Amino acid sequence: MVNQLATALSPYLRQHADNPVHWRPWGEEAFAEARRRDVPVFLSIGYAACHWCHVMAHESFEDEAVAEVLNEHFVSVKVDREERPDVDAVYMNATQAMTGQGGWPMSVFLTPDGLPFHAGTYYPPRPVQGMPSFGQLLQAVVEAWRDRREEVVGSAGMIRSELSRTAVRTLPGAVGEAELEEALRRLGSDFDARRGGFGPAPKFPPSMVLEALLREGGDTSMQQVRRTCEAMALGGMYDQVGGGFARYSVDADWVVPHFEKMLYDNALLLGVYTHWWRRTGEPLAERVVGETVEWLQAEMLTPQGAFAASLDADSPDPGLLGTPGRSREGAFYVWTPQLLRDVLGEEDGSWAAAVARVTEEGTFEHGTSTLQRDPGTDPARWAGVRSRLAAARAGRPRPGRDDKVVAAWNGWLVASLADAAGVFARPDWLALAERALDFVWEAHVRPDGVRRVSRDGEVGDALGLLEDHAALVLAAVRLAAAGAEGRWAERAASLAATLVERFDDGEGGFSDTAVGSEELYLRPQDPTDNATPSGLSTTVHALAELARLVGESRWSERAEQAAATAGGLVPRAPRFAGWLIADAVTRLRRPAVEVAVVGPADDPGTAELAQAARRLAPGGSLVVAGAPDSPGLPLLASRPLSGGRPTAYVCRQFVCRLPVTTVDDLAAQLATDPV
Repeated sequence: MVNQLATALSPYLRQHADNPVHWRPWGEEAFAEARRRDVPVFLSIGYAACHWCHVMAHESFEDEAVAEVLNEHFVSVKVDREERPDVDAVYMNATQAMTGQGGWPMSVFLTPDGLPFHAGTYYPPRPVQGMPSFGQLLQAVVEAWRDRREEVVGSAGMIRSELSRTAVRTLPGAVGEAELEEALRRLGSDFDARRGGFGPAPKFPPSMVLEALLREGGDTSMQQVRRTCEAMALGGMYDQVGGGFARYSVDADWVVPHFEKMLYDNALLLGVYTHWWRRTGEPLAERVVGETVEWLQAEMLTPQGAFAASLDADSPDPGLLGTPGRSREGAFYVWTPQLLRDVLGEEDGSWAAAVARVTEEGTFEHGTSTLQRDPGTDPARWAGVRSRLAAARAGRPRPGRDDKVVAAWNGWLVASLADAAGVFARPDWLALAERALDFVWEAHVRPDGVRRVSRDGEVGDALGLLEDHAALVLAAVRLAAAGAEGRWAERAASLAATLVERFDDGEGGFSDTAVGSEELYLRPQDPTDNATPSGLSTTVHALAELARLVGESRWSERAEQAAATAGGLVPRAPRFAGWLIADAVTRLRRPAVEVAVVGPADDPGTAELAQAARRLAPGGSLVVAGAPDSPGLPLLASRPLSGGRPTAYVCRQFVCRLPVTTVDDLAAQLATDPV
């Protein structure tokens, strides 16, 4: 038996292909081998950009003695959580239930039937603060399996029964004004008014909650948005040199990030900052959007035109963190005052250290600092400094890139990018979005549903989850609207039909895995938003917007039905129900509209009306600009020009007000309920 990961699609699995551990990929063959040998399965779950995954790999999985124990007494299985989030979800539930916490790398011991009986996360190579070493843990599991097999198997069965009993499939409830007001009140009580964000450290970007607050648009909501968006964009979590956001801040002040950059965070935050600019015209929002798109193009674009999954937190240390050549977290991104002066000269270097809060003591490790940004910084001077720092940083060893393409993450990105293209009148961004979705659609979408990942154009076998299908529907809807292309509307409707058919749970909601998918010991169905929107909340938004695009109420009715299966989350756990709150705001307080703008593509009046509509329409609205009766776009059907001039129709559920031909008249209609 040998390590079997060399031909894996996942870059994370390939990172472990040279380990002396005889790793196998997830699959029935691994469990059949465990049954044949009558040994437990050691399941290790992580992802390519995970810092502690790299640490445990170096400390334990590259160790010959550890590998010898694993190879003799276990069947060892590696899983990329980004490729198989369904596997990750069910075993994370078990890990959290058994230990009270979770994280990656996740280390789970299973019976040959796949039932967990012991779980944890990172284990050190030597005992530390009461935690056993990984070697000690392995020995204890070997002895338990050998000497107390009946107890171990019985425990696994009890764990399965308890997890099945306590699994929160749905949390139904109607959301009315009282529930919405309670959600906003609870968000207010969790809001950190001094630092921005919600709750204590570590602080993750609350993208879905920010979208809800932007849609609500009251004074309190907008103050929370401003404080949080400013804090994130001016802090160390945002890459002030290269653009793009890190995964989260380890401190409450947004100074020190966990340096990995994930596509999904940047996809969702691109939408948030676009919406913030729509509502306020805030220059900071416009800068962040532009720099984030530049970073996506420079560092995340794949040869196929889609976008890669992530950049590692770690990279070889150029000497800043005291260990030249050793891979260290943050090594690519940090600075010292002297290094700034070396690159920029004495005057600009001292100025940059002051405005970027780079101190002699350091804000990170070994006297180094992340770059922040003083809000009063001279933008023209900073632009020149930023360019020179970028050129200097380009000479450092770069973080590794996980270049697999994840369907859902690309869907969320295309949806945000299409919005930004329309709002900022950037046809080049629209072309970027269309090229990405063209590849994903051609490569990942099959007659029986979506495939989750691809790499170098090769598509993996893993079936897409609910979030993959819903995110691609949402992306196609937004792209159809932004580019007035009927083919995307047709594709969105076709994939939505597949979604409803294959993921319907029979109770009004949706399961995260499709009918006919691999059976795990539990079927995952999590309605909560976490780092990304849930499959359910993405589906609610996708179907509601599809209804506005094609004028078919069956899609909006199905969206409302699905939202009601988890509506209880809104007043009880609003930080984990951001997109459901956004949907409730749209239904209860600021109804979305459809705006049809008809006119010649080369007439400036057409573009002016379209951009005004995209800037001023309530959140969740849909704006389509094109020629009257454009094929595949019902919103443009039977909408003639008025007096031969470009004309806008403001509609709700395809019932329209009188047509207007000026931006002022359009703004007046959008300022009031259209029906």
